Amino acid sequence: MKFYSLIDKDLLLFTINKFEEITEERKDLSFEQQSLQVSTKKIAKGKKFKAHKHLPLKRETDFTEEAWVFLSGAVKAIFYDIDDKICYETVLKSGDCAVVYRAGHSFEVLEDNTILYEFKNGPYFGIEKDKRFIE
Repeated sequence: MKFYSLIDKDLLLFTINKFEEITEERKDLSFEQQSLQVSTKKIAKGKKFKAHKHLPLKRETDFTEEAWVFLSGAVKAIFYDIDDKICYETVLKSGDCAVVYRAGHSFEVLEDNTILYEFKNGPYFGIEKDKRFIE
C-alpha cells in the first residue's frame, strides 16, 4: 500500500507491506528515485542468485528515509502528513514492513519484547541535525 500526502498529491509519504501480501512476484515498495530501495519476494528452496557486488556510484540525498521490519510483537504506528497532522494509523506486527520517505512518524509498542530491524540511509550527523519533533 502506497500512501501519498493529502496536501501534495504527488508526494509519496510511506509504504506499508503486510507479511501475508508477500508473493513469488517481486514487489518494489520504493520508486527508483528513493534513497532507500525496498522490495519483497517469496523465494522457493533451491533458488540461486548470481554472485555480485555493487559498483561505486556517487549518490546524493537530502532526506533520511527509513524502514522498519518487524520480527516479533506489535506496534501502533502513526504517520503524519507534511503539515504535521495525523494521516494514518495502523497496527504493524511480525513480518510487516513500513518504509517511511517523507512522513512524520511515531509508534507505540503494544507487546513486550517486540523486535524489529530499522534501516536508514546515512551517514548520521546526530539528533540536532537529523530530527524535528512534531509533538
